Amino acid sequence: MKFLHERQTRIFCLFLSGSLGLQIVLLGALSIFQVRSIQRFLAGRELAAVSYLLEQEIPPAAVAAAWNSTDVTEEAAKLLRMTGHTGQARGYFLLLSEQTSAAFFLPVLAVAAGTAAVILIGAALFFRRRERVYEEAEQVIAQYAEQRFETHLPAGQTGSLCRLFGSVEQLAQSLQAKSETERRAKIFLRDLISNISHQLKTPLAALSMYTEIMQEEPGNEETVRNFTRKSMQAVERMERLIQSLLKMARLDTGNIVFEKKRCPVSELVKQAAGDLLERAKREGKDIRIEGRMEETLFCDPEWTKEAVGNLVKNALDHTGEGGVIRICWERTPAVFRLTVQDNGCGIAEEELHHIFKQFYRSSASADRKGAGLGLSLARSIVEGQGGNLSVESSPGEGSAFRMTFLTEL
Repeated sequence: MKFLHERQTRIFCLFLSGSLGLQIVLLGALSIFQVRSIQRFLAGRELAAVSYLLEQEIPPAAVAAAWNSTDVTEEAAKLLRMTGHTGQARGYFLLLSEQTSAAFFLPVLAVAAGTAAVILIGAALFFRRRERVYEEAEQVIAQYAEQRFETHLPAGQTGSLCRLFGSVEQLAQSLQAKSETERRAKIFLRDLISNISHQLKTPLAALSMYTEIMQEEPGNEETVRNFTRKSMQAVERMERLIQSLLKMARLDTGNIVFEKKRCPVSELVKQAAGDLLERAKREGKDIRIEGRMEETLFCDPEWTKEAVGNLVKNALDHTGEGGVIRICWERTPAVFRLTVQDNGCGIAEEELHHIFKQFYRSSASADRKGAGLGLSLARSIVEGQGGNLSVESSPGEGSAFRMTFLTEL
């Protein structure tokens, strides 16, 4: 009986069972009392009859024999008919009923009425409480419909109603998660638009200014050539910025599916740093690659190269002429680590917790180009593949960015 799984229903059924059981006990006690009343009445009538016979000087032995006799004679039947004591004349039993009915039926009626009243009151309280539960549940569900999830339906009990509440709670959690996802998406879209607008404002203004200068001096080839080069740099900067923002958007919204495969770490690092070798040579810096050539890593090679390249670019941005950037890796029984280390300006301790935020630029980056997206993008790529990106740095001594992945079983 599934309806007994619910606690309130079990309590109500126990209440009904107890009330009916008490009624049976009381009626049994009243029945015993009624039987004893009849016995006392009959004993009294017998005593009166015996007393009358003895007063008529009937020998006691004859009276006793007559009282214990079971024989029926025609003379006795004729005598009873003459006195009116026949099967149709029920005066004797009517007298018995009149003597005992008041003492029996009135208490029976009282017990029945009392039990019925208790059951009705108990049922009314039960259904009133159940109605209150329904009203509270209706209010909570109405709040869920309004995207308010502060209150919850009763939980932690058994029964069909509680299972129904549990299903509604699961639905509410899904709605809450969906609502939170939509809210974050709106915030992300708003921030993305704001960031794009803010970050593009400077290069667009510069590009507009360069165009005006070239229009004002069309005959000055040196000026046109100079500002054409600057215009191309501004366009390239905007292109890099937009590409980085789009990648961040795809990662943050979960639209990227990392296609992992086993690839040589040395080839991955060489390809990631290859585009920056010419810049390092031009700026008088050295990029060194150190590690076991046969080592492999299970990852998405294209996105992982993007992350490593961003770390190397960041190291170049914060390392002066003659600086060294080391890219090394090692494997332990538990993890694989790839480190990009430089001997540049380093990062202040109070800024370490902020450098992975989007568009954050440390005090050491104030005079350098960049939008502050490289480190944030690198962390999103590494964490999206189940890894971790951390940093160790000391001002004036350089920084070490470490990508850590669990060793595949």
